[in-house]
Amino acid sequence: MKILTTSNLKKHFPIRSGVFLQVTGYVKALEKVNFAISEGETIGIVGESGCGKSTLGKTIVKIYEPTDGKITYFDPSGQSHDITKSLPRKVKATFRKDLQMIFQNPFDSLDPRMTVKDIIKEPIDTHRLFDNEKSKDEYIRELLNKVGLDTEYAGRYPHEFSGGQRQRIAIARSISVRPRLLICDEPTSALDVSVQSQIINLLKEIQRETNMAFIFISHNLDVVYHMSDRILVMYLGNIVESAPSTSLFGKPTHPYTKALMSAIPSWNPTKRKLDKVKLEGEPPSPINPPSGCPFHPRCQYRLEICDKIKPEPIEVSEGHFSSCHLYAKQ
Repeated sequence: MKILTTSNLKKHFPIRSGVFLQVTGYVKALEKVNFAISEGETIGIVGESGCGKSTLGKTIVKIYEPTDGKITYFDPSGQSHDITKSLPRKVKATFRKDLQMIFQNPFDSLDPRMTVKDIIKEPIDTHRLFDNEKSKDEYIRELLNKVGLDTEYAGRYPHEFSGGQRQRIAIARSISVRPRLLICDEPTSALDVSVQSQIINLLKEIQRETNMAFIFISHNLDVVYHMSDRILVMYLGNIVESAPSTSLFGKPTHPYTKALMSAIPSWNPTKRKLDKVKLEGEPPSPINPPSGCPFHPRCQYRLEICDKIKPEPIEVSEGHFSSCHLYAKQ
């Protein structure tokens, strides 16, 4: 069953200047983003820094209000709700419970004045999951065990833990209300490789037990490949390619995706791919994006049409879509 879909989702941030803070332009962070996610599914989102990955996650959970487009949320009964509009209180509460987010830096997202117990208990109290304190305390101990933390840590504060332990606390808090969709915004980027592996295995174990859906945002292609059923490649606020993870890694089609794949170092020095596809220059500014295909100023395969018309997604194989004029029917 579907949990959420987006249709032509846009997010533009106004730029203000002058004494009266007049709007002088916009940062176009998201441009017509379309995708859907169902229960038990993991969608990976990859791309360079500043491509709109985190903005997409925060717009979905309504930290940011979308500028245009539609986000449709399907409640547990299957009824659809346009969450870009005003919602009844009961639907809004269910939506807030069903969609949770893990942020990139756990130290910034955990209140330093609250103990671990209070951090985990806060969303439980907000959504009134338990009627008595004894059941609540047992549930918190169960959550700490699930994420690999000793129950004795419940009375400690975030600054007393390592980065990996703080991320486990953040995971315990986010799953405490039993969400249906968990958005993971670079949850392992600040951690050591060995700790990254532990966090990824923990998330996959939680998914197996609960059938929870994940949106996994990362710039680490290897991590996204091992986590995801389907991958969206973003560039300058646009989804330029989307495909099942095995299809994307087996045969990437968009020039930008090929460049990302070529940048993955190989363990075998004789089979390095770094020179296959090179990216030249820096990404254009999202304040003034190029006309036509957003990638054409850096693309070595660009055609005459690329700077004039923005390509629509083309299905190059089953379930594999690429927004590139190279695959348009002649």
